[in-house]
Amino acid sequence: MTIHQNDASIVWSPRQPSERAPNLTTFSKHIKARYGLELANYQELYEWSIHDIARFWSEIWDFCGVVGSKNGHDGVEHQPYLQTNSSMIDARFFPQARLNYAENLLHFASENSDSDAILFWAEDKLKSNMRWRELYDAVSQAAQALRDHGVKAGDRVAAYMPNMIETIVLMLASTSIGAIWSSCSPDFGVQGVVDRFGQIEPTVLIAADGYFYAGKEIDNLQKIEEIETRLPSLTLTIIVPFLSSTLERNIEISTSENRWIYGDFVGRYTPRAIEFEQLPFDHPLFILYSSGTTGAPKCIVHGAGGTLLQHLKEHQLHTDICPQDRVFYFTTCTWMMWNWLVSSLASGATISLYDGSPFYPKPSILFDLIEEQKITHFGTSAKYIDALKNEGLVPAETHDLSSMRLMCSTGSPLLSEGFDYVYQNINPSVYLASISGGTDIVSCFVLGDPSSNLYRGEIACRGLGMAVEIWDGDGKPVSQQKGELVCTKPFPSMPVYFWNDQDNEKYHAAYFERFDNIWAQGDYAEITANNGVVIYGRSDATLNPGGVRIGTAEIYRQVEQVDGVLESVVIGQQFDNDVRVVLFVVLTQARDLDDDLIRSIKSRVRSGASPRHVPAVILSVEDIPRTKSGKISELAVRDIVEGRAVKNTTALANPEALEFFKNRDELET
Repeated sequence: MTIHQNDASIVWSPRQPSERAPNLTTFSKHIKARYGLELANYQELYEWSIHDIARFWSEIWDFCGVVGSKNGHDGVEHQPYLQTNSSMIDARFFPQARLNYAENLLHFASENSDSDAILFWAEDKLKSNMRWRELYDAVSQAAQALRDHGVKAGDRVAAYMPNMIETIVLMLASTSIGAIWSSCSPDFGVQGVVDRFGQIEPTVLIAADGYFYAGKEIDNLQKIEEIETRLPSLTLTIIVPFLSSTLERNIEISTSENRWIYGDFVGRYTPRAIEFEQLPFDHPLFILYSSGTTGAPKCIVHGAGGTLLQHLKEHQLHTDICPQDRVFYFTTCTWMMWNWLVSSLASGATISLYDGSPFYPKPSILFDLIEEQKITHFGTSAKYIDALKNEGLVPAETHDLSSMRLMCSTGSPLLSEGFDYVYQNINPSVYLASISGGTDIVSCFVLGDPSSNLYRGEIACRGLGMAVEIWDGDGKPVSQQKGELVCTKPFPSMPVYFWNDQDNEKYHAAYFERFDNIWAQGDYAEITANNGVVIYGRSDATLNPGGVRIGTAEIYRQVEQVDGVLESVVIGQQFDNDVRVVLFVVLTQARDLDDDLIRSIKSRVRSGASPRHVPAVILSVEDIPRTKSGKISELAVRDIVEGRAVKNTTALANPEALEFFKNRDELET
């Protein structure tokens, strides 16, 4: 049984013709007219987009209004726009192009000068906003200050920051110069920060004095001092005051020629026209990190042009973002969704930032934000939607959410019941875009299509220009059958390289070892009869009892519908020359894991999935380990159960949870 077969019903249809057509429809009409094509639907547009990839991405550049020179300094058209040879890793888009990422994010500043560029909430502690002209001026001041301190193109700027306005200002200032930006959230411990930033040897560290979470103030000044001593490459540290204890009591923060308070650092400069460095398409922009739970985090370098072009396509076509829209995504500066959110500025949208717990001071706080700020695009995780459902919240009855046109969900598969909850309890008219991609590509492989019908439990489509297929174990494409999600042709947001990766060895091992010269994302998935996609979980966490491959999401879908179960994690344990399915559940306070509940769980899994899916062992735990971006770490649980040490616990948000899985007598083999 597959998730979609019994669930595929239309839950949303495109707006009436009298309403504004989505950007995707406008783009499709443009392509039809320009090339004399008959494109009857999204699928036909998609097939065209992957047939002539270079032409497609050139059209995206023009349609989305990229600021820069597609053809280089002389303006003469240089074909091809895609250089390829025998290796997918070595493919290069727009080899002659010159642009600047920050310039593209700020090019709406002059025409929107008096409207909001950024809105910000920190729980119930702080609210602020910054208009477009103020943003441009703040970036100008920060860029001048960084230049005068010697920061140049290619230098690494590392940020240990909350999701706040100053973080964006300093990112834009750094990238306007051509410096490479890398960030992580302030809840990381010292070792987790050094494991990441230590590899890239930054010259600049930007750090807030602390952060808020669940109503508490967490002071980070001592951690910052230790980080400074362990990053010998630093020539400059900028401390950004954020905590009320600092602001109100004027706590003394030591400064020197190489250690500045943010206000003093930028306050010496008068705003002026920003000098945007025009750089090659593949000039490094961001360094992101793999989760690091199976070893040292890999440093993934993303280029400016590929990141910008991919985000513009996803925002304007797949997410239907328009100028003046208000876009929110719940994220930290560690997760790639922060980079994705910030790029919305390049489409003329206002971005909304939130830092802190999404349930403090009350579970409905983010819906207060939607209502007050009139958010048009709301992004979150599938786990947050599950948590709202478990809380029994019905925001549609308590809040005015009429401004919200589109809702995004990512981080883990959004199950059919998640679709039901959104449409029954949040907004019956919203377009629900389940999306999936990764830090690896700082974007998506599969995502929304606001021009077509949406089916319950399915991701709407494969992304334009992304030659995504599902392959079986023999490397053959399949449809309506589970397999490995692969991409068979290059795309602009592939990493430029991994940092300090001799001969692309780590890069190749990460994506190209499974199939020769074919990108394997590591997701276990299926293309449906509707040309949608269902993700069943990570292929490296796929269960194999009796040699039958089972996606973990298939089990979660059933288990988390059982009364009394808050959440769960499932692994395959080596047992008796086979693999047995072991399920761990977190229960409500009012429920114990007794025989009745175990029978209920097994019955639900058997009837809703198959007898093969039924766990051999079910145990209760108090908590489940998660990565910093909120994803359940199935591999860490499996390592602990199998008696192997987790190689990098600093990558986990709650490493203490691993203790609940150690040395369980019930799992002795």
